[in-house]
Amino acid sequence: MNRLPPRYHWLAIALVTETAVMMSLISTFWLGLQPCPLCIFQRLLFMLIGVVGLVAFFLRPLGQRLAGGLILALCALGAGVAGYQSWLQTQPPGSLACTGDALGPIEQLVDWLGQQVPVLFLATGFCDDVALEFLGLSLANWALVVFLAVFMFALVAIVRGWSHRV
Repeated sequence: MNRLPPRYHWLAIALVTETAVMMSLISTFWLGLQPCPLCIFQRLLFMLIGVVGLVAFFLRPLGQRLAGGLILALCALGAGVAGYQSWLQTQPPGSLACTGDALGPIEQLVDWLGQQVPVLFLATGFCDDVALEFLGLSLANWALVVFLAVFMFALVAIVRGWSHRV
């Protein structure tokens, strides 16, 4: 059985993460959802992972492994943020907020990006608000699932890249 070369894993990762971005944008515009700073940061991470995955598709195996390491780090960060937001959503309403008195680094970045490109990065919602559920999971839960799935898929691509010449 002839398997696809590992480089196609990177293309699949790019397609999956950019699809997540498109779904995020569709839910924002068509369903009238208001994304929070953590949602916007996750959108940014999906965009970055997609770009790195696309670049990795065109690189030689060593470059693919380096890009894969960056993808693993971005996925781990995304899973942490999505996991935190999922936890926030399980707390009693109004008991916690994603931002305190002073903006943290994520909120500062999202605020700056929202001023530069509001159509993509303007955060107008609250992190503990479960605005939409699909198949019993909130959008933050789904983002966590996608980050973890992409992490595992990238790990497989890196391991397969060690033993496969492209």
